[in-house]
Amino acid sequence: MKHTDAAGKQTPEWYVLHTYNGFETVVKDSIEKLRENNQLEDTIFEIQVPVEDVIEEKAGKRKVVQRKRFPSYVMIKMIYSNSLWYVITNIKGVISFVGPGGRPLPLTEDEVRRMKLESFVMEGFDLQVGEDVKIISGAFADYAGKIESIDLTKQQAKILVDMFGGRLTSVEVELSQIDKLS
Repeated sequence: MKHTDAAGKQTPEWYVLHTYNGFETVVKDSIEKLRENNQLEDTIFEIQVPVEDVIEEKAGKRKVVQRKRFPSYVMIKMIYSNSLWYVITNIKGVISFVGPGGRPLPLTEDEVRRMKLESFVMEGFDLQVGEDVKIISGAFADYAGKIESIDLTKQQAKILVDMFGGRLTSVEVELSQIDKLS
């Protein structure tokens, strides 16, 4: 299904490529070269291999390392076409697009948000540090607390909650998981 804007122009969407394990960066680099060499900047917008910082302990020493959040997958924001599908699926290391029969199925806006592929500006977000809030979803649902800090770029907030009977604990939640306490 192709999405279009108000002017009828097709809009880019996020798709997922399944790759051989360890080929994520090779596939990302190959797609970037393909985009550059064929002037596809108006068709292929972004390619990501999402990573996160993880603390590993080896021989008693702690070290921060980057680990792939979705091993064997590459995320690509593009305007889909059959010719682009053909070229991308023939890149070394690509198994297929994720979708029925290897045909791409675009990610929903909610999936894009949860995978943190893009940062979203929340409409009507009017909470501030120091306000009392209730956590409405996630692991800390139904806890109430006070906003300690807000990070709009990460779309997260730190909330001080009373978890253990009088002991305040700082928890990090998505902005979409909190609501003003009435």
